[in-house]
Amino acid sequence: MKFPSILLAAVLVATPQLAAADTASVNIALITWADEWIGPALSEPMRVAAQQGGHSPLAMFMGADIVVKAVMFGLAIASVLGWAVWAGKILQVSWANARLRRSYRKLAKAGAVKGAQAKSFSGPMRAMIRAALAEIDISDGLNKAGIKERVASELSRIEAGAARAMQSGAMILGSIGSTAPFIGLFGTVWGIMNSFIGIAESGSTSLTVVAPGIAEALLATAIGLVAAIPAVLLYNHITRVVTGYRARVGDAAALVERCLSRDLDRAERTADVPHTTPDIATKLAAE
Repeated sequence: MKFPSILLAAVLVATPQLAAADTASVNIALITWADEWIGPALSEPMRVAAQQGGHSPLAMFMGADIVVKAVMFGLAIASVLGWAVWAGKILQVSWANARLRRSYRKLAKAGAVKGAQAKSFSGPMRAMIRAALAEIDISDGLNKAGIKERVASELSRIEAGAARAMQSGAMILGSIGSTAPFIGLFGTVWGIMNSFIGIAESGSTSLTVVAPGIAEALLATAIGLVAAIPAVLLYNHITRVVTGYRARVGDAAALVERCLSRDLDRAERTADVPHTTPDIATKLAAE
């Protein structure tokens, strides 16, 4: 709840200062920034749009009020950030799945936790094997049912932590998808308000006076939807991918539990085998 409150306070403080800024000076600053960081490929169309006007999206952006400009620019940055987060999470989950599959095959081939080198595994599997080995050492001589229960509890904790770590960052997409339309609507309301102020000052209700401001205002809502719709779809996709990864981590935890149970049963069977004394062995050999 802290972040929305801080964001709202920042908007309320900055809005009057932004509204007081001159549109021409802001355009000059934007063109200078674009020329320095991107080059003439962007700065020249921005300069032409600012000078000649028109009805293209870039011309409407350059002709918009500073507050509407800030809304549009922020939404564009949010859209780029959403795609970057999605691409990064896809690469992260793919890499984690590959490591998990290698570790799973290695433990399945070994068939036992005892004797396994935890450092030869990676990801959550390493933490699971370390937890199982540590619990076996600590619980030496105790009931095997209790060992299995404690190991299962620790594996559940590791599984939840791995899923939580993989889910981190995806909430950015959810936040963009849920807030971008309202931010765009704020820009639209602000632009329409300025259009009505222009009507009052000019005393004319002609479309030539009203239409440009309304078009600029509606562009903010359009950009908000362009940012929000892909963000919602990408968030749903990331959620499905992370759910699949969590299922694989659950399979790895189940494999560790099976291997641990097998080790404990072997140890119990070895302890139950009667040891033949040397005298009896000698007597049996003589017969």
